[in-house]
Amino acid sequence: MIIRNKPRMLDIIFAMRGSVLPHIARPLISLIVIAAALVWVEDAYGGLPQVDATPFTVFGIALSLFLGFRNNAAYDRWWEARRLWGGLLADMRAFAREVRIFVADDGLRLRMLELALTFIHLHRASLRRRAGQLAADGDIALFLDAPHPPDAALDRLGELMAEALGRGTIDGFGARTLSARLGSFALQQAGCERIAGTPLPYVYSLLIYRTTYLYCVLLPLALIGPAGWLTPLFVGIAAYVFLGLAEVSEELSQPFGDNVNALPLDAICRAAEISLAPHMGREAPSPILPQGYHLA
Repeated sequence: MIIRNKPRMLDIIFAMRGSVLPHIARPLISLIVIAAALVWVEDAYGGLPQVDATPFTVFGIALSLFLGFRNNAAYDRWWEARRLWGGLLADMRAFAREVRIFVADDGLRLRMLELALTFIHLHRASLRRRAGQLAADGDIALFLDAPHPPDAALDRLGELMAEALGRGTIDGFGARTLSARLGSFALQQAGCERIAGTPLPYVYSLLIYRTTYLYCVLLPLALIGPAGWLTPLFVGIAAYVFLGLAEVSEELSQPFGDNVNALPLDAICRAAEISLAPHMGREAPSPILPQGYHLA
């Protein structure tokens, strides 16, 4: 995620980190070249149809509304994912307090908190399709071969609670409270997996890009007469707006992806480690800070 203040004039001109321009540069240049070629053909040979601008105005408004709808849908996914991870962090902190209250055995308490941290790291890696890239050390190595590593960590945590309840280490009320917290973990996890596993319908992307390219390719026919060689500039501006909005929607619709506008899952997991460190008798690690305005 990009962490940056309101852009200044120089940032507007030169800032590339977090901008969609690098992703749309090739199609943008192609559309400008096509517009310039059409202007050259009209100047050299003539004969291109001169189209009134009114249909393009209506066409552009309709395209803007559709892009706005899709952008809202993408942002809803991004914001819901952020709320789910915020809820998961709150659950981790509450779990640490509840374990301190209901679990008297120091070794068992430490083991349960370690498994909770293992779960959140495995959950992060699972959403990003990177479970195989985690460092195979400690508890993480125990669950990497499981069909669903985050679930395996939660299951083991539940087994520890059941064993402690059977031995009388945890009373019934404590077991019920901790079990409810595990259920909240699973609920947040399932919400994230629902977002990751059900992308925006492909037909939206197909229709948006087809319509945008069609609009930008035909737009010179309405601009050549009144604008002349300024036509490529105006086509470039229109293409930047429409293709840029479409690319923003693509990035926001994948909140767990690798793009710079995805959620900072590494930083959230580090916040969980910092919060649980005092309960585990350990020194809290340093928070993850933005690097080049990018918070991973």
